[in-house]
Amino acid sequence: MSAEAADREAATSSRPCTPPQTCWFEFLLEESLLEKHLRKPCPDPAPVQLIVQFLEQASKPSVNEQNQVQPPPDNKRNRILKLLALKVAAHLKWDLDVLEKSLSVPVLNMLLNELLCISKVPPGTKHVDMDLATLPPTTAMAILLYNRWAIRTIVQSSFPVKQAKPGPPQLSVMNQMQQEKELTENILKVLKEQASDSILVLEAALKLNKDLYVHTMRTLDLLAMEPGVVNGETESSTVGLKIKTEEMQCQVCYDLGAAYFQQGSTNPAAYENAREKFFRTKELIAEIGSLSLHCTIDEKRLAGYCQACDVLVPSSDSTSQQLTPYSQVHICLRSGNYQEVTKIFAEDNLTFSLPVQFRQSVLRELFQKAQQGNEALDEICFKVCACNTVRDILEGRAIGVQFNQLFLRPNKEKIDFLLEVCSRSINLEKASDSLKGNMAAFLKNVCLGLEDLQYVFMISSHELFITLLKDEERKLLVDQMRKRSPRVNLCIKPVTSFYDIPASASVNIGQLEHQLILSVDPWRIRQILIELHGMTSERQFWTVSNKWEIPSVYSGVILGIKDNLTRDLVYILMAKGLHCSTVKDFSHAKQLFAACLELVTEFSPKLRQVMLNEMLLLDIHTHEAGTGQSGERPPSDLISRVRGYLEMRLPDIPLRQVIAEECVAFMLNWRENEYLTLQVPAFLLQSNPYVKLGQLLAATCKELPGPKESRRTAKDLWEVVVQICSVSSQHKRGNDGRISLIKQRESTLGIMYRSELLSFIKKLREPLVLTIILSLFVKLHNVREDIVNDITAEHISIWPSSIPNVCL
Repeated sequence: MSAEAADREAATSSRPCTPPQTCWFEFLLEESLLEKHLRKPCPDPAPVQLIVQFLEQASKPSVNEQNQVQPPPDNKRNRILKLLALKVAAHLKWDLDVLEKSLSVPVLNMLLNELLCISKVPPGTKHVDMDLATLPPTTAMAILLYNRWAIRTIVQSSFPVKQAKPGPPQLSVMNQMQQEKELTENILKVLKEQASDSILVLEAALKLNKDLYVHTMRTLDLLAMEPGVVNGETESSTVGLKIKTEEMQCQVCYDLGAAYFQQGSTNPAAYENAREKFFRTKELIAEIGSLSLHCTIDEKRLAGYCQACDVLVPSSDSTSQQLTPYSQVHICLRSGNYQEVTKIFAEDNLTFSLPVQFRQSVLRELFQKAQQGNEALDEICFKVCACNTVRDILEGRAIGVQFNQLFLRPNKEKIDFLLEVCSRSINLEKASDSLKGNMAAFLKNVCLGLEDLQYVFMISSHELFITLLKDEERKLLVDQMRKRSPRVNLCIKPVTSFYDIPASASVNIGQLEHQLILSVDPWRIRQILIELHGMTSERQFWTVSNKWEIPSVYSGVILGIKDNLTRDLVYILMAKGLHCSTVKDFSHAKQLFAACLELVTEFSPKLRQVMLNEMLLLDIHTHEAGTGQSGERPPSDLISRVRGYLEMRLPDIPLRQVIAEECVAFMLNWRENEYLTLQVPAFLLQSNPYVKLGQLLAATCKELPGPKESRRTAKDLWEVVVQICSVSSQHKRGNDGRISLIKQRESTLGIMYRSELLSFIKKLREPLVLTIILSLFVKLHNVREDIVNDITAEHISIWPSSIPNVCL
């Protein structure tokens, strides 16, 4: 073997072989290639990509001899390309859910128009004027597919869509996007003008009592043959994929229901039609069962539509027992019967039928009305909040700050209602041990938060409490409460607030401070601070422990809070949260940060953003220490939040540099090189050194496998690292071997200090990034041994002992 052949063999065997992607024109050259390609487990390109490529090539305009742009010619090549696109769609069984998800409106419009054309629907003919019952089955099905897509597209266009963040401006890409946007708007305009006709066509389809057929790859092949064959087999009533009448009607009913529901915003009477169609869809799904391969309905979305229709158009003969819980709640809110809402929520605690988000939205609505001056709703807000809290407890979630605020000054009525809700929310005979344990722990914690032993006695003597807790536990709890408040007598009238209890020498402030140091429960910390501030107003309790530390950039804002209790609570919650994060107790850190976020949201937008930033850092650490170690990519939401933090430009927000450092390392570790290279805003590169360094590393990673001309990025990276690692003087060895001092270079010339660079490197674990950095340091040491003395073995111990100098 020659040396060149050996080099080629080594180069090809050093990396895995990727099968070449099949090009679109290969399907023109080999007739049987399409079916072979589509039978593969994961064909590349995917079926929907093939549809786009085929139609794109078939619709390319031509240029004549006078250099004038002409419409695409109707030649054999283009006809075959369109037929190939139809065959791929037939392979997907004309599933509109799949096609709409992956194809743009213009492409799908072109595809379905080709289906109408090949199914012998005369161009320019109104579909509403055609009698579906007399048409060939495949022709009728093509008309139904087009009109179903038409009203689905109209409905989908009415939903708000979050605009994607544009990348760097590129004229050709922007022109293409603008053209596609204008084309989509023109198609939507036509579809909306024909919407009433499309609805009439689909309503007529519901009257058909025969099975229909949709084109398959085989029938499309027959259509491409001689006309005599076409007029025979392909027009018969038993050719193609059979669509049963019930399946067709089920899909049509669902799509009509969505169209009528969308019209209801301007025509309330349309909601009745929507209700009829959605409930008919449910009946047809029950008839079809799970045997259908063609009819796919999003049953969760259908259930949501039905519940909405129940609320908007309740049946006239429905009684309160027949109404869904959603309808009952909305009727009660409209009529102002708020007491009934609390009953519904308490009953729902047994069935868990109402989503937690819905229950929280009802509570928010009541809070807003209460804040607008309706004081009578204060009691209702507490009752609804209590019902929601019990639901949270039963499902294992933490108690919200909202309940703690409403329960800050308990009275007999509140405790009576809370005990009633707890009793109605659990069936002791059928409840699991975990449910019973959650309820017992909740009642026990409520007792620990109460200052008056009379209220503690009310709970501890209740039947539910006696059933869930053993005698020893109840006795120990009451004894603990007596020791905490020895001067309170069970016979005296309950006090309204802890602030009304005079400070007493018998109360041990030191003991409470000790509990404050040990506790990581946000609710308990708040209770202890209330007690301490009730005893003395002269102390600053954030100074109790010298180990409570918060970053200096935050301390000025937090210690500037005027209310002493709030200041102590915010400071301690943040300090404890940061400590828990440092020791990798992420669950407690998240609880502490969440409580602090909820607290500061009420009075300080600045501190709210600070807490959001710290929670982002916590989520990064949680992922890296958890599922990230097994190679599982972080959720897209976390990546979006990291980008949002890097791009944030809020004035006067105190920022910790370590968060930016962790965010850039996170993006590099999970190979978000495209974003760091092309999509990072320009202002970040000047203001954030870690982003600048991350961009250079990402660009080098991207261009490393490329040609030699692409190594400009590696050169830029080298220059930046040299500046960072340079000391105050620089020596150079001349050609004659003499060492000469060439010029002074301050370390501030670099974008960051060497210590910051080494700290950043420790956070990186992506192999290619580490290889590039090690290669830089190897060359740096060879060129300038005196400027890398502080790069110790400790910093490079995580790398392999031998990595080739791949980039320089």
